[in-house]
Amino acid sequence: MGTRPHQAQPALVLFALAVGAFAIGTTEFAAMSLLPFFARDLGIDVPTAGHAISAYALGVVAGAPVIAAFGARLPRRHLLIGLMALFAIGNGLSALSPSYGWMLVFRFLSGVPHGAYFGVAALVAAKLVPIEKRAQAIARVMSGLTIATVLGVPVANWMGQALGWRSGFFVVTALAIATMTLVALYAPRDAGDPKASAARELTALAKPQVWLTLLTGAIGFGGLFAVYTYVASTMIEVTGVSEVWVPVILMIFGVGMTIGNLVAAWMADRALNRTVILVLLWSAGALALFPLMAGNIWTLSLIIFLIGAGGGLGTPLQARLMDVSGDAQTLAAALHHSAFNVANALGPWLGGMAIAAGYGLTSTGWIGAVLALGGLAVFLLSIALQQRTVRMIAVPAE
Repeated sequence: MGTRPHQAQPALVLFALAVGAFAIGTTEFAAMSLLPFFARDLGIDVPTAGHAISAYALGVVAGAPVIAAFGARLPRRHLLIGLMALFAIGNGLSALSPSYGWMLVFRFLSGVPHGAYFGVAALVAAKLVPIEKRAQAIARVMSGLTIATVLGVPVANWMGQALGWRSGFFVVTALAIATMTLVALYAPRDAGDPKASAARELTALAKPQVWLTLLTGAIGFGGLFAVYTYVASTMIEVTGVSEVWVPVILMIFGVGMTIGNLVAAWMADRALNRTVILVLLWSAGALALFPLMAGNIWTLSLIIFLIGAGGGLGTPLQARLMDVSGDAQTLAAALHHSAFNVANALGPWLGGMAIAAGYGLTSTGWIGAVLALGGLAVFLLSIALQQRTVRMIAVPAE
């Protein structure tokens, strides 16, 4: 009877976890829009200030596997609270950064709990519901991240302009503290897994299906980031519209991602592998159309919405990792977000190379389409190998 309130209120648990996702999404994307403001205040140019974004991403990639492997034995409720505490400290210190060097350190620290939080939150969400609703539960947590691109980022950017860039990081700190409180109140009071260990979690790295699923995300999701990174420049130089339109288009992208996340999750609960294939094909098609539709603000708005909807890839891949990782659930779930940060680096890098080579700002769409198809090729290979393994096991001994 004592645990009933925690088990009987999955909606409150999912809301608590989504608030944390909203905080993480806000700091990840808003930091990009606050670059000019803290660059000026810290006495550096914008390209140099951009290293603060890279420092955060590096923290995500480095922190996710380490925390997941060594924290797997802890009760997930305690682990989530601890991760949000570290996130709150990192962002609070970012707001107080006295110099560029300290800013890099504090942004790295802020990124460390990112992947592990999402990974553990996804596992908690999946356990709250029947397996046939697992992807939708994960999507509700991830909706905090996608809604952050619609609401959190514009608000943080506005506050950065009106009250100073430090206020944006203070808001994220407050959201992290709110998440800690909500998780403490509503998350299931599990006892942890005494059999879990870093060695057991590391067995995920020995599973080819885990690597192939991670690689699908690292490549396939890169296309979305290739276009998103340069969309503001594309609007100004190719579409020929005022900078005033930039936040509007970014909000349209966020709406597309939010809807895509929920629809793809609904589909994944019915046909997981087919959903991944369809979303990657959708992304490839939308990205390929981007160069043809970037010349007009209305067609650009439509194609950006469709590209954003391709962001629904994340939840089905998270669910697949749960299926193929065996007992190493925590590490595999956390590595999922490390893979997406690889995509966040790969897409803009390849897009930037195409632009520098003289192919124009809209060439990011073609680069993105190739990346989406590359992710699809990896995923089809993953399915083929899995089916081959099943057939080999099923062959009766003569």
